[in-house]
Amino acid sequence: MPGEGERYKEFEPPPALRSYVRTLWTYAAPAPQTTVQRIAPDGCSELVVDIGAPYEEQGPDGVFRLQPRALFAGQMTRPLAMRPVGPTELVAVRFEPDGARDWLGRPLAEATDRRLDMVSRLAGLAPPAGDPTAQVGMMVRWMEDERRARNWSIDPAVRLEIEAAQQERPSPVRSPAEHRALQRRFRDRVGVPPRLLRSILRFRRVFDHAAGPEAGGWLEAGLEAGYFDQPQMARDFRRFLGCTATEWAREQAGLARVIASQSYKPGPLSPH
Repeated sequence: MPGEGERYKEFEPPPALRSYVRTLWTYAAPAPQTTVQRIAPDGCSELVVDIGAPYEEQGPDGVFRLQPRALFAGQMTRPLAMRPVGPTELVAVRFEPDGARDWLGRPLAEATDRRLDMVSRLAGLAPPAGDPTAQVGMMVRWMEDERRARNWSIDPAVRLEIEAAQQERPSPVRSPAEHRALQRRFRDRVGVPPRLLRSILRFRRVFDHAAGPEAGGWLEAGLEAGYFDQPQMARDFRRFLGCTATEWAREQAGLARVIASQSYKPGPLSPH
């Protein structure tokens, strides 16, 4: 159940950013549960600015360390465990799978499974506390300035493959040379291979089906998402969340819960 005063809100990007940004969102929890929260891969990278207390993130050594107040979260291929340490409030930009390359200015593969410190780059950007509309407005204006200054673009071949994956269509037929070239371009502009992105999107669809008005349990949600059987889905729960579906449902809290409850089904995309 939501904590007292907890809020989550999404905002559509303006037309000029729509090919690159899926949504902007805000979250606040004045008294968050101090439990560990599991965040699963979703096929998107994000720019996150903490206005309240930053989260602690668990490293490979099991130690929790404070995240920077502004960070770029690249594509994830494994679960992220984090926990709040105080009142939280943040504003974030959720990019399309291939939308962050020109903003980041480096191959997206360099950010995969990493949270990059963006404090210096966002120096001087101070979204106001307690005002989600103003927070998003400031981020939008800053992102639009970045787009104009850096002349962002979209790779049509990469975008075509992403659209096929999102719409659950087979990949276009390609020669071996074209396939290898696409792999390289995906590494640069998305950060994960096409096949892995499809696996991540399938896993994310489980939560969409599980949260639907006619949801019939995890197994039914998994079958509707494209899994063959329960063991296949269970392997991906271990792979992408580090636990079973039952364990996640029992433990979910705070930001992990509200993010999982939102639909990641994309809108129409158009190559530039």
